[in-house]
Amino acid sequence: MRQPDRIVRFKTVLARTGLSRSTIYRKIAEGTFPAQIKISTNGAGWRESDIDRWVADPVRWRPEGATNEAR
Repeated sequence: MRQPDRIVRFKTVLARTGLSRSTIYRKIAEGTFPAQIKISTNGAGWRESDIDRWVADPVRWRPEGATNEAR
């Protein structure tokens, strides 16, 4: 049985990636890092699977469903 995807918070993302806060937000704006999802009125997090995919191959990471034509 497949486990549901966990939501991880910002401190966990910082620890897993080794990136700074400003670098993460810059990469989100560039489309080269997974965007956070809203989990409450004032909270956001990331899908753990998205962070795992980015950590495995940060250079080639693209949002799911994105095409490679823009490269």
